[in-house]
Amino acid sequence: MRTARVVLARLGSGAVVLALISFTLVPPATASAQAPVGLGTADAFAVLAGSTITNTGPTTITGDLGLSPGTAVTGSQSITLHGTIHATDAVAGQAQTDVVTAYNDAANRSPDATSPADLAGRSLTPGVYRSASSLGLTGDLTLDAHGDPNAVFIFQVGSTLTTASGSRVVLLDGAQACNVYWQVGSSATLGTGSTLRGSILALTSITLTTGATVEGRTLARNGAVTLDTNTITRPSCSPATTGGTPTPGTTAGTGTGGTTGGTGGTTGPGGAGTTGPRGGGTTGSGTSNQGRLPVTGAPGWTGFALVVGVALILAGAVVNVMADPLNRRIAAVRGRRTNRRQ
Repeated sequence: MRTARVVLARLGSGAVVLALISFTLVPPATASAQAPVGLGTADAFAVLAGSTITNTGPTTITGDLGLSPGTAVTGSQSITLHGTIHATDAVAGQAQTDVVTAYNDAANRSPDATSPADLAGRSLTPGVYRSASSLGLTGDLTLDAHGDPNAVFIFQVGSTLTTASGSRVVLLDGAQACNVYWQVGSSATLGTGSTLRGSILALTSITLTTGATVEGRTLARNGAVTLDTNTITRPSCSPATTGGTPTPGTTAGTGTGGTTGGTGGTTGPGGAGTTGPRGGGTTGSGTSNQGRLPVTGAPGWTGFALVVGVALILAGAVVNVMADPLNRRIAAVRGRRTNRRQ
């Protein structure tokens, strides 16, 4: 009986201690409901650079193009611009000031998870993802809004952002490019034929190699923006109404007044929406994503361990209460037997 009490007490105490340690050392996970990063007057720009803007080949830009404090815009004759050029004027200067504010805002958000070195094959929910150094994308990254058109995704990159040729950022179930932000600690380079969605806020420079597409903004604080036969479309947020869930690996076309392409895509308030400059949505290979990034939080078994531990301790206490009168009765019986023998 004594052995049973000791075993129950030790098991119960161990389970409780283990659960308490888990809760103490691993803070509980919390859902991230982030506000959009305020871009101020930089919101109107699709391209904004600090030193120079260089373009090679036919590039299409929807949104304003700005430069400050630099003065050199090279290759502008090959740019089809649906917007206004602001080169070293007050508008571009104010936009750069607002980019600094937006950059600091994005950089100072509390992260929900630590990002791996390569985001390829991931399916992420809204939140803030931090990479202490470089961040790469060698395949498809899916951003899943779960039906919330206001869902915000922020990527904090300690140094460089590099996307491989043909890589893509895929928006799923109501996610919008206007709510995706890439805060880059140095420079960003987008690979040939790659597709990135969201606004890049780079401390230094941004380079788009041949055929790269951006549904978002390329905002470089201090360095150059280098273009080569690209399509850059400034996104606009809308309270979109979500239809059926898009097929994974399928993205909507880029356009004004809503988006189209992909099964059950989203429709903006302007009606059916127009197809983006590169045509309809692109369809992925159909391969499944590798799951979401781990988010900080106590393991699920800690609650179970706590309940079991308390139950074992209570069981030990019950055994202990029952043991005393039982031990006295056993002692009395043994005493009577001894007296009879004498």
